[in-house]
Amino acid sequence: MIMPEKRQLTLGQMKVGQTGTVVQVLSDLGFIGHRGSGFMRRHGPGFMRRHGPGFVQRLEALGIRPGKKVAKVSSTLFRGPVTLRVDNAEVAVGFGMANRIIVEVDTST
Repeated sequence: MIMPEKRQLTLGQMKVGQTGTVVQVLSDLGFIGHRGSGFMRRHGPGFMRRHGPGFVQRLEALGIRPGKKVAKVSSTLFRGPVTLRVDNAEVAVGFGMANRIIVEVDTST
């Protein structure tokens, strides 16, 4: 039996209609688990502001956490929000946030 090939993309890199499983959430410092150390976000050229574990809690409140199945519903051009389906709800996350969510996508033919 041939097993489907798996690859990892950020939520921002996924194509509309693709589905996958959230693998991890990244910060500029690396992996953030359920009780991660914090999150760095760019605010203007070169300026960084630290976000605490509340960032992970916000994602979890939306149902976005490692092990969850997601489907990309839509995205807009030029760094706009990304809409995805988690469980039976559609949620939108910002472009920067979407690029810090790593998803294992099924690429079977």
